[in-house]
Amino acid sequence: MDILTILSIIISSSLFAAAPLIFTALGGVFSERAGVVNIGLEGLMIIGAFTAIVFNLTFASAFGDATPWVSLFAAMAIGGLFSLLHALASITFRADQVVSGVAINFLALGASLFLVKLIYDKGQTDIIKMNFKKVDIPVLSDIPVIGKLFFNNISYASFIAIGLAFVVWYVLYKTPFGLRLRAVGEHPMAADTMGINVTKMRYIAVFLSGVLGGLGGAVYAQSISLDFSHATITGQGFMALAAMIFGKWHPLGAMGAAIFFGFAQSLSIVGSSIPFLENVPAVYLLAAPYVLTILALAGFIGRADAPKALGTPYIKGNR
Repeated sequence: MDILTILSIIISSSLFAAAPLIFTALGGVFSERAGVVNIGLEGLMIIGAFTAIVFNLTFASAFGDATPWVSLFAAMAIGGLFSLLHALASITFRADQVVSGVAINFLALGASLFLVKLIYDKGQTDIIKMNFKKVDIPVLSDIPVIGKLFFNNISYASFIAIGLAFVVWYVLYKTPFGLRLRAVGEHPMAADTMGINVTKMRYIAVFLSGVLGGLGGAVYAQSISLDFSHATITGQGFMALAAMIFGKWHPLGAMGAAIFFGFAQSLSIVGSSIPFLENVPAVYLLAAPYVLTILALAGFIGRADAPKALGTPYIKGNR
């Protein structure tokens, strides 16, 4: 196997696994840049995965080949609505944001498994037939070397995720909306005195995190697991959270970190087909993404300055 083929396999699998993490990490960036800690990214991915699979199975005959894409919108809508529970608890009622996020994770898993048992009378859904497949991008895949590396056997969702990271960067750093959102996460009192509605901005940010978290879960379920059960989302939300911190709360940094974690996840899938990894025990490759997540957060990222008001409820009029 030549080096070009090996690189093509690694890049293709890494981007494939990274797409759900990128979407979810970008959702975390929105929420935490506005000052709201969102440990509930795991739960948002779970509810997105559940919604997408159930919608896909229910409406596959109606939408045909477009079913996976329509399912994404359903998952985004439900994820956004579900995240408002976290917003209500942490912004309106000023509950501990970490505790609220953990509650979201438990609620999402418990509710989705209850509904799966109720709808399908078993512990998991059926396997979907309409899913996201790896394809060769027309024209671009014919480019010498680059085409084989980046546009061959790839998923459209991966390119959408990377493109969205640049869109989020532009929105946060080049638009008035982004400036207001970052202001309420850094100094909400100053933002309030300038006429910015802190509560409204934080609600919008948490809602966007739910939309993108649901999208991440939907992409994962329809491209990797292809069904929904208790083991569909097993730590991917926390990896996305780690990618956001690893990327220092910056959209492009979060994207880069998510691709890194996607690479770690892909090793367990493609390791047996890569010459220098084929003799490594599978258990080590399966553990690699979690070990790398811990190492990344244990001091290998340098100084990571979170938004100054992160985790602090805003009480109007308080100094």
